[in-house]
Amino acid sequence: MVVVIISILNTIGIIFLICLFLKNRKIDNTEKIVKTIELFFEKNERELKNEMSLSRKETADSEKRLREELSGLFKGFGDSLDKRMSELASAQNKNFEGFSVKLTELIDKNDGKMDKVREVVEKKLESLQKDNSEKLEAMRVTVDEKLHATLEKRFGESFKVVSDRLDAVHKGLGEMQTLALGVGDLKKVLSNVKSRGTWGEAQLGNLIEEILTPEQYEKNVKTKKSSRENVEFAVKLPGNDDDVKQVWLPIDAKFPLEDYQRLVEAQEQGNLLVIEELGKSLEVRIKSEAKDIRDKYLDPPHTTDFGILFVPIESLYAEVLRRPGLFEQIRRDYKVIIAGPTTAQVILNSLQMGFRTLTIQKRSSEVWTLLGAVKTEFGKFGDLLEKTQKKIQETGNTIEDAVAKTRTIEKKLNKVQDLPAAEAERVVLETSERENSII
Repeated sequence: MVVVIISILNTIGIIFLICLFLKNRKIDNTEKIVKTIELFFEKNERELKNEMSLSRKETADSEKRLREELSGLFKGFGDSLDKRMSELASAQNKNFEGFSVKLTELIDKNDGKMDKVREVVEKKLESLQKDNSEKLEAMRVTVDEKLHATLEKRFGESFKVVSDRLDAVHKGLGEMQTLALGVGDLKKVLSNVKSRGTWGEAQLGNLIEEILTPEQYEKNVKTKKSSRENVEFAVKLPGNDDDVKQVWLPIDAKFPLEDYQRLVEAQEQGNLLVIEELGKSLEVRIKSEAKDIRDKYLDPPHTTDFGILFVPIESLYAEVLRRPGLFEQIRRDYKVIIAGPTTAQVILNSLQMGFRTLTIQKRSSEVWTLLGAVKTEFGKFGDLLEKTQKKIQETGNTIEDAVAKTRTIEKKLNKVQDLPAAEAERVVLETSERENSII
């Protein structure tokens, strides 16, 4: 702080000397001023050094005193801390000794209690083990008895089930053998062209018999006068005029199995060239069958202008429909409609509905005549009801007159004394006897 004050005073002195120098620069005493300044600086320097020396000495003394005071404080604090720690350690030792004693006492007490608990638990466990052993023995005996009975029953049932299953298996094997024989017979039938045709004809016959009545179709009919061939089935349709009262709808079954089987085998092998060749062969066969139906059985107006070619399996019918343009070409060029089992059933159902509609139209005049007769009879019935109503009214009037006369007689008889019921019955009986005797 002193050094700062001295520095400030030196600065003020320098400023004063500079001002003095500037004021007296015209006077020829520059050298004096310079010397004065130098002396001033030397004096200030000496004073500054002295002050700094004194300041360092005072600072050193202050630091020494501060170190001595801090050393004393730290020593006192350390002694106090050591004393406090000793006291705390002593107190902790006393507490630990007390806690150790109490812990030892608690351990001893717990050991005693645990010994007692162990003895009680051992006794209980021995008792439980004994009871459990007795109960387990009883349960084992019961379970053995029930298990033995159940096993005997289950084994008996199982042997019975196995025996029944073996009988069923034996029976099933017999049925499988019969089925295998049937399949073999069916294969033989289908391998024979004539038998295969008979099978297709039988399937068509079953469909027709199921849907149509016997009066609505015939078998083995000659539908074309110029042909000697008979169609397998022909449905009777009503004619449009008096000259043609009946029109035939020819239905013939065809089953080109060999061509179709070869095509299916080629499709399974994936040979495109063979598939195309066999597909064309099947188309030619179907067209040939349709041409036979047209040439042998169609004879408008005695027949419809179209016939039906029935194929007995749906897969063959689907293959025909899958061939591009084949179905339409056969319908257009040969006037033949190809039908599978489902399609044939739909066509026959449609024909049956047509027959029912025609029957209703024919019977409509009879219905009107019957309604006219009912109307006439109903009029007569109305007249009869009116007469009956009059008779009922006349009877009601007569009954009302009788009731009025009865009331008049009762009024006149009020003065007559009533007889007891028994005496009245006796008088009536005597009167009846006299009348009977007179008669």
